[in-house]
Amino acid sequence: MSPVQHYLLFAEYNQRMNGQLYQTIEPLSTETINQDRGLFFQSILGTLNHLLVGDLIWLRRFGHFSERYVSLASLVSWPVPTSLSDILYRDFSELKQARESLDRLIVEWLTNEVYSEDFIHKLVYANTAGVVSERNFGALISHLFNHQTHHRGQLSTVLSQLGVDVGTTDFLLEIPDDRI
Repeated sequence: MSPVQHYLLFAEYNQRMNGQLYQTIEPLSTETINQDRGLFFQSILGTLNHLLVGDLIWLRRFGHFSERYVSLASLVSWPVPTSLSDILYRDFSELKQARESLDRLIVEWLTNEVYSEDFIHKLVYANTAGVVSERNFGALISHLFNHQTHHRGQLSTVLSQLGVDVGTTDFLLEIPDDRI
């Protein structure tokens, strides 16, 4: 499996899990979604927005890595977060549409524009506090997906406490079975 195929599996997992999570949350009341649950970003809605904010920040940084990454240029039409706790979408259905669009964009970007050799290079970027870093590009893409998994785990726990089943969350479902 090439590095691109490996990261594409993560993008597909990310897309599936976000879809499952949003489908599970959608029937909940606005009050339930907005209630402070003691999460890093307080509520279910706050955490879902944080995930979108984090992805937008990282994907914009990745857009500067290569001129080939033309799909990431479309991010200019998206909201520009000013803080990791920004609430970009207060309306759940609008947030869901944005999440679905961004997940499709990530899959498209990895499928059509990223090359395996990209992963060995460095990306120079400034964090939200303005501190400049230089890190391995492949490891930063891993961070993008790991960050999603971290906060989805928090949401899965909250939903479980509410008696709501998120369904199967295993990455294993995306990994091809070579015996089939």
